[in-house]
Amino acid sequence: MEPGWVCRIFRDWAVCCAGLLAVGGQPAAAAPQVPTAGGARLDQLPQQWRDDRGDRLPLASLVGHRVILTMAYATCHKFCPATISNLGRLQQALDARGEQVDFVIVGYDPDSDGPATWHRYRAHRHLNRSNWHFLTGTPDATAQLARQLGFEFWKYDDHVMHDVRVVVFDAHGVLANAIGSGTRDWSAVL
Repeated sequence: MEPGWVCRIFRDWAVCCAGLLAVGGQPAAAAPQVPTAGGARLDQLPQQWRDDRGDRLPLASLVGHRVILTMAYATCHKFCPATISNLGRLQQALDARGEQVDFVIVGYDPDSDGPATWHRYRAHRHLNRSNWHFLTGTPDATAQLARQLGFEFWKYDDHVMHDVRVVVFDAHGVLANAIGSGTRDWSAVL
């Protein structure tokens, strides 16, 4: 891959959006209305997920303690590694407080990021604790989950372009909080 491809992608995307707005158009998908606290529930999200071992893991099975959920793709070189690193620091802070939380990473690209890919990703980054779940679903389930939780993403050639978003469900499986790319202070997740 040639150097600078990420910068060109963002430049091309910005030019495209500016052109659309200049002629009165809108981006293809308007930002979804993100449920506020008390809105989305784990048991009302798609449930057909496989973890990095290939085992089924319905999200509803995680109700009982807090869940911190984000979406990622395994070959991302910028946003996803930074998000996973921040989640690792959250794990340490929660450990220090004696709190149990499940971390759920749902793959944006089920065609490329299947259980075996996530298994290698997880092992390479030493994320072997049982409360970390790397999930793959069908393209439809992935799109539905993203829509319901306000994750925006699109394919650009062979790459997945996406925002940074983390959502938190309380112990009852109800959406309690969300943070996005503009958030510098992740303490809201705690």
